[in-house]
Amino acid sequence: MTSETMEKTSSAIATGGGGVVGSGGKNPLVVASSALILGLWVAAQVVDVPYVVNLMILVTSILYVACHCSLILREEQALARGELPPGETLKEGEDAPMVAAAAGETMRKEDAMTFPLLGSASLFSLYCAFKFFDRDTVNLIISAYFCLVGCAALTVSFSPVLSSMLPFLPSTRYEKEIKINHPLPAFLGGESPWDLSVDCTAADALSFLCSVAFSVVYFRTKHWALNNVLGIAFCLQGIERFSLGTYKIGAILLVGLFFYDIFWVFGTDVMVTVAKNLDGPIKILFPRSLVPNPITNKIECSLLGLGDIVIPGFFLALLLRFDAHRHDVCPFPTNVHASFPKPYFHSCLLAYVAGLGTTLYVMIAFEAAQPALLYLVPACLGSSLICALVRGELKELFEYSEEEEEEEEEEEEEGEGEGKKEEKKEGEGPKKPKAKKED
Repeated sequence: MTSETMEKTSSAIATGGGGVVGSGGKNPLVVASSALILGLWVAAQVVDVPYVVNLMILVTSILYVACHCSLILREEQALARGELPPGETLKEGEDAPMVAAAAGETMRKEDAMTFPLLGSASLFSLYCAFKFFDRDTVNLIISAYFCLVGCAALTVSFSPVLSSMLPFLPSTRYEKEIKINHPLPAFLGGESPWDLSVDCTAADALSFLCSVAFSVVYFRTKHWALNNVLGIAFCLQGIERFSLGTYKIGAILLVGLFFYDIFWVFGTDVMVTVAKNLDGPIKILFPRSLVPNPITNKIECSLLGLGDIVIPGFFLALLLRFDAHRHDVCPFPTNVHASFPKPYFHSCLLAYVAGLGTTLYVMIAFEAAQPALLYLVPACLGSSLICALVRGELKELFEYSEEEEEEEEEEEEEGEGEGKKEEKKEGEGPKKPKAKKED
């Protein structure tokens, strides 16, 4: 997804996009959720917000905003299929505008099946690193990496905000192609050449400088509030730009991670050890009290891993786009405030909140860490399936795909193959029976 697409999404949140929302207004829940994210972040630094309340409201608000931002994928997917916005026509001899990989990243079935294995390998590698190497050195390397990635996420998130707040900034785009060949194998350095091309505006450049300054301050202080800014940015950008492709792929991913979470939390001490030792923005922290512990001189916090937000978030965003598809919401132009019935999204979001509440209740009651996906996966899958059964749309839900172009190509190839076989058989004609030899 290009920086122009990101800018379009964020501006749609601010202005209401180009669609119709009732009488032309904004979705009050999207606006309220955005305000709650900022308000809770500020309030938690000055007053003791009960961490259970803070966690439940903040996570729900993040999911609501991020899933609605993901509606931009419908426009990108439509462009990738060669569709045109209403009112636009092709000139004679002009090809339809195809957008290569415009719809961000889309998961394949094979990726969903191997994801828990790759996650397990990464988790166990971190566990071994903390066991056999110096903890501070490991955290230094990981923090440096997340600061670089976080800088990119913050730049994309803040640039549209700066554009709207500082309208005097020039809107001219600066473009320069930079490609560097490298001798590294593909599994280490990726494909050659490296594409380091620059495509930015003045707002992008200013946002990048602010993000660098922010990342440096976080790297030096590791303050929990700064950690949460990076974590929230990762959640918003990840859910907005990633598609599970189909409901079936989403179900495969959730079921695989359901067993992954149970094994590493209940079966070993690996997950808990890594979560407690890893000092990086892979989790959102919720202060239990603003008074530092007299022994450690640090504020005690509860935490929720980003995976427990982002993974169900992918699934929720898919259901929201399915709702838009079922009610024929035009993807041109993207409008995150568009008003349409959202039975699958709302039922799954409510089930997610109930599952998260159950996780917290069990954790507090038994005073032990809990695998959140143990409760969230059945809640998300169960609610969506029940909704489909009640509405009589189970078949439509399983057939919904955001990879239509690839599927159509496969069907055409299969059809061509069968056609060639039939032509071959027709060309051969009926086989003549062999004449028997006479003695």
